[in-house]
Amino acid sequence: MFEFVGERFRQILFASWQHFSLVAQCLILATIIAVVLATLVYKNKSLSSLANGVSAIGLTVPSFAAIGLLIAPFGFGVTPAVIVVTFFAALPIVRNAIVGLAGISPSIVESARGIGMSRFRTLVTIELPMAWPVILSGIRVSAQMVMGVAAVAAYALGPGLGGFIFSGLSRLGGAKAFDSVLVGVIGVVILAFILDLILIGIGRLTTPRGIRV
Repeated sequence: MFEFVGERFRQILFASWQHFSLVAQCLILATIIAVVLATLVYKNKSLSSLANGVSAIGLTVPSFAAIGLLIAPFGFGVTPAVIVVTFFAALPIVRNAIVGLAGISPSIVESARGIGMSRFRTLVTIELPMAWPVILSGIRVSAQMVMGVAAVAAYALGPGLGGFIFSGLSRLGGAKAFDSVLVGVIGVVILAFILDLILIGIGRLTTPRGIRV
């Protein structure tokens, strides 16, 4: 394996960066979509239940099947990879955002409105910061989950370490096939660990001191 890594070090490094970049960008996009969706539905129990139900059902969809279905309309490449990774990343964040926003005491919101704050300002300056630790927990869960989903995206010729895994599996039994799979799997685990550390740091920097756990 060390010989395999030595021979392809620059290629592995570039694939790792592509993998990390794909996950990070999709995670940001998924967070924006999920938080906007949560703010639209969290005050309505029926819509919240519907969003949570769709999220639960979405998590049961096999990522391999999802990427396969997207190849027909979008072809091979980055587009189906971005759609699948963003879709799966958004699901846990939506659920956590709804729980976090719904868990804020109504008296706090009423107090803010009582001193003349608009609905939008109350949401941005009070509700979202208070719900942020719960939302961030969802983002961390998503990050770990979609790091593996991004590897599956290589089936559609998406970027990242999945190429090493699929290449090795297609040549299983051949020379250095197992090394190729192992490099892909270990690389994904290391990237997931690094991203989690970054998210912990972001959480420390962005969570108001008074509501840190």
